[in-house]
Amino acid sequence: MHLPPLQSLRVVVEGETAVMTFDHGKANEMGSSELRDLELLCGFLESGAVRSLVSTSRRVTSRGTSIFISGANVTERAGWSTEAIKAHVRWQRAVLGRLRRAPVFHVAVIDGIALGWGTEYTLCCDYRIAGPNARFGLPETGLGILPGAGGSSELSTRIGVAQALRLGMTGEQVGADEAVRIGLADEGCASLDAGLERAHALSALAARRSPTSVAAFKDAVLGTIGLPDEEREAVEAAAYEHCVDSGDAAIGRQHFAALTSGGVVPWGPFRRWSR
Repeated sequence: MHLPPLQSLRVVVEGETAVMTFDHGKANEMGSSELRDLELLCGFLESGAVRSLVSTSRRVTSRGTSIFISGANVTERAGWSTEAIKAHVRWQRAVLGRLRRAPVFHVAVIDGIALGWGTEYTLCCDYRIAGPNARFGLPETGLGILPGAGGSSELSTRIGVAQALRLGMTGEQVGADEAVRIGLADEGCASLDAGLERAHALSALAARRSPTSVAAFKDAVLGTIGLPDEEREAVEAAAYEHCVDSGDAAIGRQHFAALTSGGVVPWGPFRRWSR
């Protein structure tokens, strides 16, 4: 499947990796046009066309402020009805949920402001690398709303209840070091370029593995959160058996020497597992 044409988001395919570099609007704000592009991107990712996704931004304001995603595009909602706003935020939630489950290894390299929707976007990524200019925060409760695209429902599963309440109830912003300390980011980097180098290195490692197995592993990990022991074990068993049934387990055994020496393994076609 070829990458579909996108209106607002800039995505390029580099080998087995799709790189999305936010560079739109006044400050990379996310609105209807970007949501439509993300839906198209999800369809591309779900086809198995690439193995990883890297999200980043090099945007810098005229005042020298680095930006990842400044937040949602609130200005487009002028004149919208209450029901239209509710429907739009439900759409946001659905799109980010779909991107979260995409069968690729998704790394975000954040070296700028990631406020509101920007912080929520990072929650749909598999791994987050924060540069020295990264700033995270949830200002929504100061605007009479709450984070509605994952910031209220998913944040505590990453950083714990206390830290989630701290960020959401006070609006306090945190930098890269604090984000790593509380688990909002997974590692830091000295610069944006260093972070991108690390992201591509991780993507290359993921690309060497069975696409069917990597996707099944992600589905099993995300699909067992909060389940009782027996249900978690059943999901794991089903995902494992899917890998065996796909034929990739046999390919892995046959090419074990190539795997251990860093060689190329001829994996079978991508077969997505669903519970």
